[in-house]
Amino acid sequence: MKLISEKHKQTLAYPALLMGIVALIVCSLLLLMNNLTAQPIADRQREDLTKLLDQVLPSNAYDNQPLDEKYQITIEGQEFAFYRAKLEDKVSAIVLFTQSAGYSGDISLLVAISADGALSGVRVLSHTETPGLGDKIELAKSDWILDFNGLSLSNPDKTGWAVKKDGGQFDAFTGATITPRAVVKCIYATLGQFQNNKDFFLQTDKAATLP
Repeated sequence: MKLISEKHKQTLAYPALLMGIVALIVCSLLLLMNNLTAQPIADRQREDLTKLLDQVLPSNAYDNQPLDEKYQITIEGQEFAFYRAKLEDKVSAIVLFTQSAGYSGDISLLVAISADGALSGVRVLSHTETPGLGDKIELAKSDWILDFNGLSLSNPDKTGWAVKKDGGQFDAFTGATITPRAVVKCIYATLGQFQNNKDFFLQTDKAATLP
């Protein structure tokens, strides 16, 4: 005896039921694949981020696992994610994600700032700047980004925080001044945000919140 008669197959309910079963199977397969791949992807992302942190933070500057110390801060309506590096249970540095508008799109940066306000290191995470011109902000293409190491809000002074074309101390790229200008401006602004919210950034209480 057939479970579904030909008469029932011809009703409007049957196609809908069949589509529902197919959709359920597809959703189940997608969920299974997501569960199988989610952890390996997360592990790879953590591995890549660890390598970046190793580039901007000296190994003797912290004794915790900064990736386990992730926080959020809202400054002037914009949210920033950052990590706290600690040494002997005191915050020794923070690593902040930020971005700036470049020539052809957003430039995403990873900025490490020591507790004393000096830059520990800066790296470009992603950008869409012109190959051969603006892409010199990448460490793989030039060492320009290393010029920020050790600098702070007062070193150089405000006038120095600009490309040489604008009277500052940072080199620009031939045919691509907008790109380095955007990066310099973004890093200087980030240092200012750190200074203005220093008490929060350097708190060790995981439950700390902005006033």
